[in-house]
Amino acid sequence: MSTEAPKLSPLEKIKEDSQFLRGSIGEELANDSDHFDKSDIQLLKFHGTYQQDDRDKRAELKKQGGGKAYSMMVRCRIPGGRITSKQMLAQLDLCDELGTSTIKITTRQTLQLHGILKKDLRETINRINEMELSTLAACGDVNRNIMCCPAKRVGGVHDEMAELTDALTHALAPQTPAYHELWVTDPETGEKTLEGGGPVSEPLYGPRYLPRKFKTGIALPEDNCIDIYTQDLGFLAVVRDGKIIGYNVLVGGGMGTTPALKRTYPALAKRMAFCTPDQAIDVAKAVIKVQRDYGNREDRKVARMKYLVDQWGIEKFRRAVEEYFGEPLKDCTEDEVTGVDDHMGWQEQGDGKLSYGLSVENGRLYDNDQIRLKAMMREICTTFGTEMRMTGYQSIIFTDIDPADKDKLIEIIKRHGAPTTEETSTVRRWSMACVALPTCGLAITESERRLPSLIDDLEQPLAKLGLEKERFTIRMTGCPNGCARPYNADIALVGKAKDKYTMFLGGGWLGNRLAYIYKDLVPSDQVVDEIVAVAKIFKTNRNEGESLGDFCDRIGKDDLLGMTEASE
Repeated sequence: MSTEAPKLSPLEKIKEDSQFLRGSIGEELANDSDHFDKSDIQLLKFHGTYQQDDRDKRAELKKQGGGKAYSMMVRCRIPGGRITSKQMLAQLDLCDELGTSTIKITTRQTLQLHGILKKDLRETINRINEMELSTLAACGDVNRNIMCCPAKRVGGVHDEMAELTDALTHALAPQTPAYHELWVTDPETGEKTLEGGGPVSEPLYGPRYLPRKFKTGIALPEDNCIDIYTQDLGFLAVVRDGKIIGYNVLVGGGMGTTPALKRTYPALAKRMAFCTPDQAIDVAKAVIKVQRDYGNREDRKVARMKYLVDQWGIEKFRRAVEEYFGEPLKDCTEDEVTGVDDHMGWQEQGDGKLSYGLSVENGRLYDNDQIRLKAMMREICTTFGTEMRMTGYQSIIFTDIDPADKDKLIEIIKRHGAPTTEETSTVRRWSMACVALPTCGLAITESERRLPSLIDDLEQPLAKLGLEKERFTIRMTGCPNGCARPYNADIALVGKAKDKYTMFLGGGWLGNRLAYIYKDLVPSDQVVDEIVAVAKIFKTNRNEGESLGDFCDRIGKDDLLGMTEASE
């Protein structure tokens, strides 16, 4: 382990000089500009907000001699996706009053608002804190929103997993008081509008925080609904006699890549060691400290922990974790991922009540002439007042429904024009997309706005093939950064150029295998034909019980290309 001081990237210096994430954010909030400067843009991410501009308006504004249509995206930190009806109603109010009148359920079980103007940013984040939620560490080079199985099962292992999620969220959160100073303190009087804050130090992260973003998830072997292999740090529950005796710790997952740079690539997490429940927090801290001290701070393209794990090898990485932890860890048990449940439809909670998972296409809550998802959410929250849980597939679960109220809930959903989960096709239910255009600055082409029509065009051909009930994942992203976790899906479409996608095949809904590039630069209007061609070959040549991803992996790229070309 080299002790030579690294050559820092420019962002590392910004973090180090920021006085624990203060920067000049306070001064910029007080000026009349409609946007922040470059340094504060980076620091604001740690506070849970990104500066964006509406790319649909760029050309017209340029013609008019103007600048960009700037706004902020604000993301919450909602551990395990658990949110109360009161909090959801307050979020809906925020999106109507200060945002663009839509809310996005993210792929990490939280909510984000778009279109917040700079002048409204302090009010937005302050109001989120008044809801007893937070935006701190929803973005930035720290541990982000912790994912956990959202299913409500009373009095069992799910409660233990939720408790660990909350404990880790608290233990791994940044300690800087800058967040409360900026967002929950009255700028004129200096009085706190809420209790909070902390010491002027970062005992876990230090003044430069982590080299790159860090993601954590908790799953069950029979239910990998949070895609544990894509996490920097994963805790796979080991259950014996109905109780969690510990966790298999996985490290080094990450989806982002830059195709033009061969040194970058997606990676799945590797099994490292076993820990008991009372060791989990300290093991998590030890993993973070290894990444903090040895992760790449020179080149952000290769700064995720996956590159450190690959460079060192899992044994060397484990030894470093054990050194920080203070004692050796046991080897992983044989427990591995065997299944996935998206928790859609009616499911029993174990206490006589039910939960209902509603499939929300691409996680977007909005109202228009055909469908009124926000109005639906308002009525459900007001009528039932129960807790809800966001899923890793951008959908939502309504909990604590009395069996006598099943018809009432479904009637509310249908009355607002929303399809029930039972009315949603399997291919649509298992698809998801990132935001992409027009607000994401990294997007190369469409994703969220393209996927619904793509699914529309796929449903009938799949039905004709008798595959309408076949479960496989389709994930679409507007760029290779991989926010919708494309690289371990059965089918993935990753933006490569305007209206063109790289098509990946051969992952799977279990999430434990990377896909391969099947075709590059596929035009948007040819994507459906390409998928249907593969589906036809799958239908004819699959083994009994074989999934689409398993089939594509078994056949391989070259033979599959030959088979589809021969069938044309």
